[in-house]
Amino acid sequence: MNEASPPVIDSEAAARLLEPLTDLVVAAGNAILAVNRSAMKVDGKADGSPVTEADLAADRVIAEGLARLAPHIPSLSEERAREARLPYLDSFFLIDPLDGTKEFVAGRDEFTVNLALVTHGTPLLGIVAAPALGLIWRGIVGRGAERLTLGDGAPRVEPIRTRSCPPPGAPWTVAVSRSHGDARTEGFIAGRPGAVRSELGSAVKFGRVAEGMVDIYPRLSPTCEWDVGAGHAVVTAAGGRITDSKGAALQFGAGREDFIIPEFIAWGDPKAAGEGNP
Repeated sequence: MNEASPPVIDSEAAARLLEPLTDLVVAAGNAILAVNRSAMKVDGKADGSPVTEADLAADRVIAEGLARLAPHIPSLSEERAREARLPYLDSFFLIDPLDGTKEFVAGRDEFTVNLALVTHGTPLLGIVAAPALGLIWRGIVGRGAERLTLGDGAPRVEPIRTRSCPPPGAPWTVAVSRSHGDARTEGFIAGRPGAVRSELGSAVKFGRVAEGMVDIYPRLSPTCEWDVGAGHAVVTAAGGRITDSKGAALQFGAGREDFIIPEFIAWGDPKAAGEGNP
């Protein structure tokens, strides 16, 4: 490895980072909760999506924390995407400081802080925290996943795993976005007659797949890498699989224009991946 190259983080090194990264994500969540939603300023980005002082506060906490914890690992954050130096060929952090800003602005609790560690284009470690729900889903691929329930004292930690797909004739439970919809995704869901829709906001949908509450989460319209990376790692660590509509793996940090993920499907049961594709 060239001396100027960032370190490549493997599973063992990721495991050593899991607790301090979790603490950092909790601190970012606390920064979000400290913002008065009824009085905060909401600005619009060039793509029409909202950004608030809570997004920026969480991003500052994460940026400062990563600079202390892992100064030699580059990062890609939604709020600092213009600073990215692509492609990232080794390891990098992928961050959405506040996923579900629309939910946050609307006063709902389904917003998350997403942090992933990506190595060689694939999410290896993921942390998805829902601070208003007091929940964290986290995992390292190959080492399993768990859900933390926060409260007074130490969090309750429970191992989680995705569930097998429903038997023939039984309905699928499908996670769908409360704030985003598209015709292709609706067509995919329609291909599973009797599917039970579970409307959720932000990366909470990945958490519900990972813990086995829903079977599948399809998003067959464009989204961004930072919306997907942490949930990708958590679902995979919990036994699931993330693919595009043709069953192919997703790639992160390669320099795709505007950091777009054209489509994805989060499958709780990896054996089901590729079935009934649109």
